[in-house]
Amino acid sequence: MEGVFEFGLVVAIMLAVGTFLMFMVPVALANFRKANRVGREPSSDLEALHGELDELRSLTPRMAELEERLDFAERLLAQRDAERLPRGRDD
Repeated sequence: MEGVFEFGLVVAIMLAVGTFLMFMVPVALANFRKANRVGREPSSDLEALHGELDELRSLTPRMAELEERLDFAERLLAQRDAERLPRGRDD
């Protein structure tokens, strides 16, 4: 009779452990996935922002060069227009 009791006790313990694992493992996995997903999003967003910031910083010298070229083109056009305009009379 003792063997049946021990067997029943082992089965009851295994059922309890199985039930615990059946309910807790999915919850633990969901929490783990959520923690990893939350942990990765800001870092990927942060990396994207760093990339955009680097791109904007690289545009500053290009913008300055374009401003210089525009100023040069405006001076040339103003000079060309000044040469084409008829001169006033010196009376």
